[in-house]
Amino acid sequence: MNPETIYALKVSYSPKVSVSNRPMSVKHRIIRLKMRLKSNYLHINCSPNMQYKPYLVGISGGSASGKTHFLNELGALFQPDELCIISQDNYYKTVHYHKTDENGHINYDLPECIDLDTFSNDLLQLSGGRSIRTRQYHFQHEEQFGEWLEFKPAPIIIAEGLFIFYREDLFRQFDLKVFIEASEDIKLNRRLSRDTRERNIPAEFVLYQWENHVMPAYQQYLLPYREKADLIINNNSHFGNSLKVVEDHFRRILESKK
Repeated sequence: MNPETIYALKVSYSPKVSVSNRPMSVKHRIIRLKMRLKSNYLHINCSPNMQYKPYLVGISGGSASGKTHFLNELGALFQPDELCIISQDNYYKTVHYHKTDENGHINYDLPECIDLDTFSNDLLQLSGGRSIRTRQYHFQHEEQFGEWLEFKPAPIIIAEGLFIFYREDLFRQFDLKVFIEASEDIKLNRRLSRDTRERNIPAEFVLYQWENHVMPAYQQYLLPYREKADLIINNNSHFGNSLKVVEDHFRRILESKK
């Protein structure tokens, strides 16, 4: 069940003894009860700008399929108070918690590498109208956690990551599920370019990870959910048309919440 903004009515009624011996009429009792109710109502779990249930979007896809690029382009089309984008990448556990393969190399492409419990809880907090804070995760750095990041609730909340569909309680929350894909050769070339340039990983080890970690994880934890997505975006060369479709859909959602 999706989280809802909850309104509650707190009623506290303690009858007082009248100083007068004259009995109070039924009409007067009703008037006094209404006045007491009016002075005791309470809104629960509702921020000033979140008087409605937000629209939750999940975006997944294989490594180097272009999720980050797509979200950067999408985010630039909207105001900060219209869209909130939260990434699973900032919920990686430290290396001490990761498993190693038969050759002693850490496998980062497993769901247990991510603190999905905290990620799921933070998504619930955002959808309930509360801001959350998390540390930025740095890949291939000795100090893996960077500055604190704050995410504020918005009418549309986007969760992005490899394993957000694999986790059933996350999957059920999303109003829209988007899967971004590209051919295996294109994804591998993108990953080689990114990891050697941005993360200083030797090309030989990038290829080792791709064959032994990335692709087995894709086959087991991502590909089965491709057909369950509401929208599949092909990003072999461009995603301009798909971006326009998503933008128009989001603008209709925002208009409906005004």
